[in-house]
Amino acid sequence: MARRSVLFSPGDDPEKLRKASGFDADVVVFDLEDAVVPDAKPAARETVRDALADVVPADPEVCVRVNPVGRGAAEDVAVALAETVPDSVMLPKTGDAEDVAGLAGLLADAGIDCPILALVESAAGVLHAEAIAAHDATDALVFGAEDLAGDVGATRTAEGGELDHARQHVVLAARAAGISPIDTHYPNYTDEAGLRAEAERALELGYDGKLAVHPAQATTLNDVFTPTPERLAWARRLLEASEEANGGVFVLDGEMVDAPQVRQAEWVLARAGSGPD
Repeated sequence: MARRSVLFSPGDDPEKLRKASGFDADVVVFDLEDAVVPDAKPAARETVRDALADVVPADPEVCVRVNPVGRGAAEDVAVALAETVPDSVMLPKTGDAEDVAGLAGLLADAGIDCPILALVESAAGVLHAEAIAAHDATDALVFGAEDLAGDVGATRTAEGGELDHARQHVVLAARAAGISPIDTHYPNYTDEAGLRAEAERALELGYDGKLAVHPAQATTLNDVFTPTPERLAWARRLLEASEEANGGVFVLDGEMVDAPQVRQAEWVLARAGSGPD
């Protein structure tokens, strides 16, 4: 399942919720957490419940970001998910595997079977990322830079070096558990060049996709996280040559190739949802 672009839509705006599934994003997230002020959350749960009934099933994956366990998640599950089950649920402020277990328990008690996208956005979450990713209910690990910066007292910079360690740690934890890592959002939705550069850096680090705060960002993200025809052709040629070499070291385009490059080629085809023709 591709999650190149993960677009948030406020849970208290019925018009935006219904429009969201028509945008280019691979995943649309009906947000009951940060996008909704506390006093509006009861009404937003009903709005999301009604919108889910209207749009599910849809071409994009439909996800609901609930509130943290113990701070509204139970009410979100009981009301917003009462009639229609989304494709996935996003858990914010995931600090450890117990948080995932708590949401998984709420879903199970409600008879709901869907994967959890765990949003890691605190020092505790990053330090416990391996256990969070390894939980059976976790289907993706999502990196949240802004909350993390606030949690650790970091000063945000354009280069983002203050969060490099955490950003890479999330990728390692996700890959070790065999699940997908999704990168943080780029807040300036009018800066397409900046978004593209950030997404290309995330791709280099090993991320499969990136959060989006505006529909216009989805197109750029889909483009960056989709291998180019040239890259796909390289990957197929490399894997064909590897098969002919019977798994041994071989030469392609004047370069010695062995297992690490083969794995890179396999990742290229996996991101494209393709195989060696």
